[in-house]
Amino acid sequence: MQTDPIADFLTRIRNASAAKHQRVDVPVSKLKTEIARILKDEGYISTYKLVDENKTRKMLRVFLKYTPDRRSVITGIKRISRPGQRHYLGVTDIRPVVGGLGISIMTTPKGLMSGRAARKANIGGELLCEVW
Repeated sequence: MQTDPIADFLTRIRNASAAKHQRVDVPVSKLKTEIARILKDEGYISTYKLVDENKTRKMLRVFLKYTPDRRSVITGIKRISRPGQRHYLGVTDIRPVVGGLGISIMTTPKGLMSGRAARKANIGGELLCEVW
């Protein structure tokens, strides 16, 4: 059985925000840390940090963000490129998410970046997920 750690990470965030949790812990990896960095830079989460509570495995603690009336800032999060079906885009194929109200996260030759930043840098790549 093959697992998809990025889909697991996104699902944990989706479930925690639906349940109105303040934070969610996920096993750490460089890719998940970079996705969390992009989500923080774009304003979808308040912050993230590495924690080493149980000494055997480091965890990435993601602090979720809510509006003053307790609605989650993240209304939707969708995995696009999966291990069984990769989704690559050229620079001309990168489209706005939800009419420009959301972001897409891509892996490019220059590292992980949002779709808007990839369009600005004039490079394409693999479309990992969309957040709105």
